[in-house]
Amino acid sequence: MHCFSFDIETIPDVEFGRRFWDLDGLSDDDVATAMLFKRQQAVGNEFLPLHQHRIVAISVTYRTADTFKVWSLGDEDADEAEIVQRFFDGIERYTPDLVSWNGGGFDLPVLHYRALKNGIRAPRYWEMGEGDRDFKWNNYLSRFHWRHVDLMDVIAGFQPRGRASLDQIAVMLGFPGKLGMSGDKVWDTFREGGIKKIRDYCETDVLNTWLVFLRFEFMRGNLDEKDLEREYALVRTTLAKMDQAHLNDFLSAWNE
Repeated sequence: MHCFSFDIETIPDVEFGRRFWDLDGLSDDDVATAMLFKRQQAVGNEFLPLHQHRIVAISVTYRTADTFKVWSLGDEDADEAEIVQRFFDGIERYTPDLVSWNGGGFDLPVLHYRALKNGIRAPRYWEMGEGDRDFKWNNYLSRFHWRHVDLMDVIAGFQPRGRASLDQIAVMLGFPGKLGMSGDKVWDTFREGGIKKIRDYCETDVLNTWLVFLRFEFMRGNLDEKDLEREYALVRTTLAKMDQAHLNDFLSAWNE
């Protein structure tokens, strides 16, 4: 059993914006402002096209037959190429099942673009059955396969009108949800040198994702009540042993 839940955090790719719109001489802040303004003018909101995002954090939970871990890939000073490489290296090594919230609509396409930009090879991830016949009917890329479970998409019955935010579903199920940080604060936090705060936030997001997945597995009949309680206990024990402030806050909010 190898199962990764994952989440990414991104900022505007100001290097792209500076080159594409010929903004030499402007600061990163001014380039990002220009990019967001152009997007607002074009579509009515500031959410950038996926290829204009730069990844600054990837956090994962990793469940094996007898262990559970949560961490962020690379060190705090790791560049984008390293953390994206580490993500695909994990798939290459373990061929895990992937779990996400909106991973099919956001995280994975962004990872595709950034792997393309940074020259990262990921043959196992892109396997479609040519080299491994098992992947013909169950791969990471096909929407209705199970090697990657996008919980937002699956639980909504693949209907856009049924989609919900991770924060709201987590809270609905009694999990902590977001703890004072959100994706729209990542750019400002990054500018202030807060990469640790971003990584901590990403880890709590991926923990929410994993806990929602456990409840989903219970609903599907893959876990019974005792199994579910054992999984919850494993997460709680693991976080308590790690004894990190943001994880302790997560535990406290979960136990309220």
